[in-house]
Amino acid sequence: MSSLPEQSHCGTLNRLTLILGMIKFSHTLFALPFALLGALLASNQDNRWVFRPLDWVGILLCMITARSAAMAFNRLVDRNIDALNPRTATRHIPAGSLTPAEVARFTLVNALLFVAATMLFLPRNPWPLILALPVLGWLLGYSYAKRFTSLAHLWLGASLAMAPVAAWIAIQGQIAWAPAFLGLAVLTWVTGFDIIYACQDEAFDRSAGLNSIPARLGANRALKLAAGFHLLTIVFLGLVGWTFPLGRIYGTGVGLAALLLAVEHWLVKPDDLRHVNVAFFNVNIILSIGILTFAALDLIF
Repeated sequence: MSSLPEQSHCGTLNRLTLILGMIKFSHTLFALPFALLGALLASNQDNRWVFRPLDWVGILLCMITARSAAMAFNRLVDRNIDALNPRTATRHIPAGSLTPAEVARFTLVNALLFVAATMLFLPRNPWPLILALPVLGWLLGYSYAKRFTSLAHLWLGASLAMAPVAAWIAIQGQIAWAPAFLGLAVLTWVTGFDIIYACQDEAFDRSAGLNSIPARLGANRALKLAAGFHLLTIVFLGLVGWTFPLGRIYGTGVGLAALLLAVEHWLVKPDDLRHVNVAFFNVNIILSIGILTFAALDLIF
């Protein structure tokens, strides 16, 4: 017979597992490779490597806690809307698997941990701590964006674009063209695939009075706009390689990224959204890990 402490421990682990499932913790793989790429480029200064292990620990902790806080806050703020949408009605709060109070506590803890993690860069670099609250405010503010603007997709893109730029600033304490172009690549990439994903909710968003590009333009024009954003993604990735500079191995990675984005748009049609999840999750995770891998190989060889 299990003891009471063991039961309590199992109960806590079960709740934590539910929360990690709610925030789709595995989707950290979307932005994390680009944050690591920003850190990798920043660590290669004048053709020599400068590694400070504590910087990398800080970057990882900031990425994980910031994303966890933002995602949990989004689920908390959208719980009533999610309950009305058949696609999202089974999410944890509308389904009753988690309470709003639990999710609010998780959000607060991760927000505090994010600010604490920025202190790991002190005293050498105060910028992560200085920028912590503005960045957190922007990330949490995204959850309200669809209530007043169709450009919410760009807001999300800018949120993830902060990752490689912030990683560079955390290591170098300043900005440069390479991380700026990498941030723009992430912004256009995320904006494009979020527009594709939002096509699933075109009718619901319109009926609920929510703003999105598919609800405003229709799926056909929205997908064309998403393709335009993804074309810009390839341009900005190319500019990263030109300004850093990187070589042919990285260029091959950019070429393969273009092919993956073409596959993503081939999979999704205005009248056939069955493959949205494959395009959204699988293709984009392969793309982000692939760009990091090819850039790292280029830097090494």
